[in-house]
Amino acid sequence: MDKEQEHGGEELTEPERGDNQENLSPEKLGRLLEDARNKADEHWNQVVRTRAELDNLKKRHQRELENAHKYGLERFVGELLGVWDSLELGYNAARENHDVEKLLEGTELTLKMLEDAMRKFGVEQIDPAGEVFNPELHQAMGMVPTDEAPPNTVVNVVQKGYLLNGRLVRPAMVMVSQAPAS
Repeated sequence: MDKEQEHGGEELTEPERGDNQENLSPEKLGRLLEDARNKADEHWNQVVRTRAELDNLKKRHQRELENAHKYGLERFVGELLGVWDSLELGYNAARENHDVEKLLEGTELTLKMLEDAMRKFGVEQIDPAGEVFNPELHQAMGMVPTDEAPPNTVVNVVQKGYLLNGRLVRPAMVMVSQAPAS
């Protein structure tokens, strides 16, 4: 590495190279000192500006992070508002007229809207009826002796489970088969 590269690419003057400094005049020393002070001031200003930019970047990042936490569910909520409206309409209709068929039809459509909204945001339902018990996705509430299913099979789903983008949010609460006592 040459001497210019060692000192950040700046060309060095004779006294900085360590040559004979005894023959420098006071004027030359004064100019060198002034140059050194100017460079130091310039570097200091660069440091101050860089620090200010970093502080601004940190503050902007913090604001963006807060907004992401605060408004991150905005699209999800927008999807659920239709479901809410549908539930309110169904509730009011059920109070006014007692047509069970229309109430069932409205409830079915509302459940479909909810399922579509959840699926759009990566929510998947776990309904393991008839499947082999999986402790990573299911929580056994109890064992049921039965001949109708092989041992360690989910025979009754007490409460469905849910995944969010492949991650377990709530396990399915299940009853699991066991071989009957002989």
